[in-house]
Amino acid sequence: MVTDNMASELQGDQSDKNSNSAVTKRLNKVLETRLDNDKDTLEALKELSVFFTENTLQSRRSLRSKIEKRSLLINEEFLSAFRMVKEALDSVYNDVSEMNNSVQNMTLQLQATKSQTHDLIEQTTKLQCESEKLTMQQDVAKSFLKTFQLSKDELAALGEANITEAFFSALDRVKSIHENCRTLLQSGHQTLGLAIMDQMAMYQEAALEKIYRWAQSHCRNIESPSMSNLLTQAMTRLQDRPVLFKYVMNEYCTNRRAILVRLFLDALTKGGAGGTPKPIEMHAHDAKRYVGDMLAWLHQAVPLERENLNTLLKSVDKLDVNEEIQQALANISEGVCHPLRVRVEHILSSTTILTSLYCAINFLRFYHQTFCQVIPSDSALVSTLDELVTLGERLMLTNVQNQVRHHLADRGDLPPPDLSPAQSVTHLLNLLKDILSVVSVAEGSHEKINKIVSNILDPLLQSVNITASRLSSVDMAVYLLNCLHHMQTMLALYQFMDDRLERLQAQSEAQIDTLTSEQANSLVVHLNLGPIYTILQDQTKGPLSQIPGMEPTSLSNFLSKLEKLLQMPELLLLPQVSCLMSGSHRSVVQRRATAVIVAIYTQLHQCVHYPANLYDNPAHIMPRTPQQVSQLLLG
Repeated sequence: MVTDNMASELQGDQSDKNSNSAVTKRLNKVLETRLDNDKDTLEALKELSVFFTENTLQSRRSLRSKIEKRSLLINEEFLSAFRMVKEALDSVYNDVSEMNNSVQNMTLQLQATKSQTHDLIEQTTKLQCESEKLTMQQDVAKSFLKTFQLSKDELAALGEANITEAFFSALDRVKSIHENCRTLLQSGHQTLGLAIMDQMAMYQEAALEKIYRWAQSHCRNIESPSMSNLLTQAMTRLQDRPVLFKYVMNEYCTNRRAILVRLFLDALTKGGAGGTPKPIEMHAHDAKRYVGDMLAWLHQAVPLERENLNTLLKSVDKLDVNEEIQQALANISEGVCHPLRVRVEHILSSTTILTSLYCAINFLRFYHQTFCQVIPSDSALVSTLDELVTLGERLMLTNVQNQVRHHLADRGDLPPPDLSPAQSVTHLLNLLKDILSVVSVAEGSHEKINKIVSNILDPLLQSVNITASRLSSVDMAVYLLNCLHHMQTMLALYQFMDDRLERLQAQSEAQIDTLTSEQANSLVVHLNLGPIYTILQDQTKGPLSQIPGMEPTSLSNFLSKLEKLLQMPELLLLPQVSCLMSGSHRSVVQRRATAVIVAIYTQLHQCVHYPANLYDNPAHIMPRTPQQVSQLLLG
């Protein structure tokens, strides 16, 4: 709207001032101008609209003066504001100038001071370097003392009257310092290293002496080393001094030997706590249980002592621990040898029951082998058991021989009518059976077993032969076969009897041959085969049919008796054969004797059927073939 008013006014003025072309040109230029794109003009017009509120002629005429006054006012305000800025800048400038003067003064003062204190600074720097050097030396000294000297607590622990864990820690420290001194010696500090080594060696010797005295005292009062870890550590330290170590081990073994003897006597007489188990001597009447209980108690006690020794020496690594334990066990177990020997010798000497005595000997032999694997074979306990085994075996053989002599005292008596083994034979074989029934296969003592068997069977066989020699040949063979069969039947149940069984079998075969011969002779006699067999052995007299006794009529007598035998083969057996206890013996005797008859019949059959012997109708005379006769007789 202001623009339109101005244009109208200018158009009016133009009509009044047509002569002024320059104004016209300018006005036209203004009219042609596009105010929308002129930002400065738009801003100016916006500012003009602030104070140009009335569009009147008077206002338009005074517009220039207003604009100039307004511009002047603005410049005055700007000048006033700039004056304040100037004053502030002047103030800052003055402050900066003063600061600059102060800095210059301070610089001058510092330069003067630096020149004055240069020597002091150099001396201070030197002192600082020396301080750092001294600090480093102090650290090195502290580290050296910590490495090569004992602390107050460690010295106090070494000086205490009682042995504690701290004492052993301090002793380990002494040993470590002594070994570390080698580094000093290698680095050139021989004097210092040797001095420290001497000092540590003195501490170490004093500590080991103290450990030795303490360990000896402790071993006298300790029931079990497993309850004291300190004693285990003490033995570990004493291994560096073998002599002191040996003294302590001897003291320990002496103490444990006395304790083991006391415990063994308590087990014999008092029993366990509360009466369970009962005292071992309550079974002193039973040799087997008495000896077995004593040895079983020792078998439990000795491994316990070995376990205690393993605990005591578990950290020892510079000595042969196994050998030390072996020797210690031999020493500890020596104390029980005397009470064990006295009781075992008494029970072995007073026992007359061979089975109980042999069981006791087996126990002694078994535990002797067992202890040989735990303690040295030359120890007192092993030697004692070996001597007791030898004594038991000697007593066993003596008792066996006495009982054999006792039972065979009446060996002149004749056997029973049924030719069965005499009562003394049965009794001794039962005795041998009882002994063999308690033999342990694992003990590997078959030589000793065979010796016992020989001490019973050899006299028994001799007595049986003497008794049988008073009988007839048939009765003797049957009686011996029955006795031998009884022996074989009993021995066949046990091991290590093969050689003995073979010898008995050879004797049985000899008696079977004798009995077979007697049975065959009996059959030949009953069948009238004697003359026929004699003639058959000598056929140089011509045809058999013409020889007396070989005629068909004579042969018919033999053949008729043979027919009866074929129908009842047992008819012509000797009465004594039925007394044989072994069915196999009876069968063998019968078969072998019958085989003789079959052989003679076979030879006779061949001769009768031989044309040169001039028998008429031989098939009618001997209708049965040898095979048929053999089948009927031998089955």
